Amino acid sequence: MLAASLSNDVVVATFSLIDTTIMFPSLEQKLHRYEELEKQLEDPMLLSDIDRMLEVQKEFGGLTKVAEAVRRFQSLEEDIEAAEMMVEEETDSASRAYAKAELDGLIKLRDELAVELEDLATAGDSMTRGSLIMEIRAGTGGDEAALFAKDLYDMYMKFCEEKEWKVELLEYTSTELGGIKEAVCSITGEGAFHQLQFESGGHRVQRVPETETQGRVHTSAATVAVLPEATDVEIDIRPEDLQVDTMRAGGPGGQKVNKTESAVRMTHLPTGIVVKIQDEKSQHKNRAKALRVLKSRILEAQQSKEHEARAETRRTLVGSGDRSQRIRTYNFPQNRVTDHRCGLSIHKLDRIIVGEMSELIDGLVEFDRQERLKGNRGEA
Repeated sequence: MLAASLSNDVVVATFSLIDTTIMFPSLEQKLHRYEELEKQLEDPMLLSDIDRMLEVQKEFGGLTKVAEAVRRFQSLEEDIEAAEMMVEEETDSASRAYAKAELDGLIKLRDELAVELEDLATAGDSMTRGSLIMEIRAGTGGDEAALFAKDLYDMYMKFCEEKEWKVELLEYTSTELGGIKEAVCSITGEGAFHQLQFESGGHRVQRVPETETQGRVHTSAATVAVLPEATDVEIDIRPEDLQVDTMRAGGPGGQKVNKTESAVRMTHLPTGIVVKIQDEKSQHKNRAKALRVLKSRILEAQQSKEHEARAETRRTLVGSGDRSQRIRTYNFPQNRVTDHRCGLSIHKLDRIIVGEMSELIDGLVEFDRQERLKGNRGEA
């Protein structure tokens, strides 16, 4: 039997496969969707549509972890049923003891897997979503804020490299001093969204700028937004709901001005959400990138409403994703990073800023997990 600290949902789930699908309908839905995609990938007609095939493969890959876990649970339930019959039928004491030991081992594996199912269920889509759009923008603080935004960008890129996640740059606007006004990129890989989802919000830095001659510590800021990259199944935009404007792209200080109208500004009329992309010289490529970012912002807006509704009955401190909220302070004189949502302070800023973020991110993921479990028990 599972430890008493687990929720009643999981205790029920470990005794019956039917109860598992009732208590965790979201996992059952994802398994069904996985099986649908599995059939689509077997269809030779899919090979004729490369873009659609890549979209299906991406969604299929994101659901694999859930599907495999649920199927393993189902298989263990069948093995346990067979082992129970063997224990009942064995008349030889030695054989019966062997069968009983095998049954106990299977039950232990099932109970451990039930905890994994609980994590998958309470984490929602974050466990199965592999792609995200990250937006980093300089905030208050002038040139120092832009340099700090560049430091954050480099930090995340090194972390992605360590995790072997794929990064695609969608938009990058630099400043003359080497900082960035804005950077937008797509990050794809197993666990990418689950681990980076809590980076959304205001990031504050306290340090002595390189341009400071008096040695005074300055405070500046940057904002980060982590958006779940939307699939065509989640967000389907009608052509009549889009307003697309084209213009000439320009760089810092009049540099790199494009003489063709390759920059794209895309407006979703029902929501008023606007995206501008000018990183590519091709208008077609900029339009495709803008549509990806737009879909993700629409999905984020929808999920934010759902989160606010849940927050009325359950307090989830970490996952609000509010960009106006100051979530973290990077204090260089003290070599300290403090996350204000969970009170975590780590005196390894020099290592974190070069991409060694695992301790910080793991702390946030575990804190959110515990908050969700508390919320689930409170609602039970």
